[in-house]
Amino acid sequence: MISVIIPTLNEEENIASVIQFAKAQPYVTEVIVVDDKSQDKTVAIAHSNQAKVVTSTKLGKGASMKDGVLCAKNDIVVFLDGDIDPYPHFTIKLLTDPILQDEVDFVKSSFSRNAGRVTELAAKPLLSIFFPELLRFSQPLSGMIAGRKTLFEKLDFRDDYGVDIGILIDMHLMNVKMKEVEIGYIENKSKPWQALGRMSKEVAQTIIMKAAASNNPNYNFEELGVLNEIRSQMELALNSQLESLDKLVVFDMDNTLLQGRFIDACAVKFDFKSALMNIRSSESDVIILTKQIATLLKGKTFNELIEVVDSIPIIEGTKEVVAELKSRGYIVGIISDSYDCITNHIKHKLGMDFSLANELEFSKSICTGEVKIPSFLFSNTKSLCKHSLCKTNAVLSLLEKYNIQKENTIAIGDSMNDLCMIKEAGLGIAFCSKDELLNHHADVIISESSFNELLNLTK
Repeated sequence: MISVIIPTLNEEENIASVIQFAKAQPYVTEVIVVDDKSQDKTVAIAHSNQAKVVTSTKLGKGASMKDGVLCAKNDIVVFLDGDIDPYPHFTIKLLTDPILQDEVDFVKSSFSRNAGRVTELAAKPLLSIFFPELLRFSQPLSGMIAGRKTLFEKLDFRDDYGVDIGILIDMHLMNVKMKEVEIGYIENKSKPWQALGRMSKEVAQTIIMKAAASNNPNYNFEELGVLNEIRSQMELALNSQLESLDKLVVFDMDNTLLQGRFIDACAVKFDFKSALMNIRSSESDVIILTKQIATLLKGKTFNELIEVVDSIPIIEGTKEVVAELKSRGYIVGIISDSYDCITNHIKHKLGMDFSLANELEFSKSICTGEVKIPSFLFSNTKSLCKHSLCKTNAVLSLLEKYNIQKENTIAIGDSMNDLCMIKEAGLGIAFCSKDELLNHHADVIISESSFNELLNLTK
């Protein structure tokens, strides 16, 4: 009998189809969804489709895979990705038949799509040096695999992008009988090229670490020196091309550019902290929340609000970083769920190109307590997520205005309000964030209160 394990993170769109596909296959008696603390309806949908649902003990695909193996009751285990729909009809049969027939003990899938960029540029060159026997696998990073539970129980699953190549190498080092099978055509989401940097690094680290730990004879200074020289020359060539691209950098304002939140500083200054907490705790609708918070500023003068934002320190060195980014051809600005009168003030102080935020209403320089949520924040036919309001919609309006590709965008933020923007940008950066999920999705995490690292990431 077969257990199908589906690691998930915010897969509400496809998870029902994947579960039903798995349940309809011969010999499958158990479908386990291991959820990585999804923020959408993934768990509820999985329950309603009669899957066994467990919450991963730790963020990361590797931890979810390990938890799934421990929960599985059957000897043969299949891993499917939760974001693919439809799967080729015979996927599970093709993956498991060689095991059921005692031909092999581990099967990796390949499918009708060109091998990914990380496979061709990072994985295969390193495999050719350290594990040339594995070059027979055309798609070594494929996540659709099957094997005996007893073998998976012996593995130390990595929690990063190196997990899939790590499994393949470990099976090879354990002398497991294995093969690759073609499962057909799969439509899969492709990551933009800037976001592949982290993936390439983690895949490369995994291969090199496995080579070192296994006393691989090709793990030596000469080979590593050659790799380093190739990397350096490729970087020089790529950097010269990057300079000619139109590029966009989007900053969040609160707790990102500023060392604090504007509305929280106002709450202290004008003594409405208790009222602000009551609104936040009692209202979940983001539109109503925005409207109600704005009423707390009624009667405050424009100058009073500017004095408040000027009392909040800006991250040291930001103005210089912005100037350097602009000199490198980047369009730089702010997207915030604060107010445009405040973001415009910060934009001018830092020499930025744009700021997008809610429009706080004034009459004779006195706040009326009314706020207009601009249309560019609302969901539309081109939206990339299902939220009624999202910063990502504002990003799309900028891309259209400046004729820039989404893949050439850098987004920097610190909170869940920035999650979609960071996920969809070519390069998503979590800045001094305490949010575990945001850090998990970010391509880069900056932990120090400085944007100088941006200059190392941009060319």
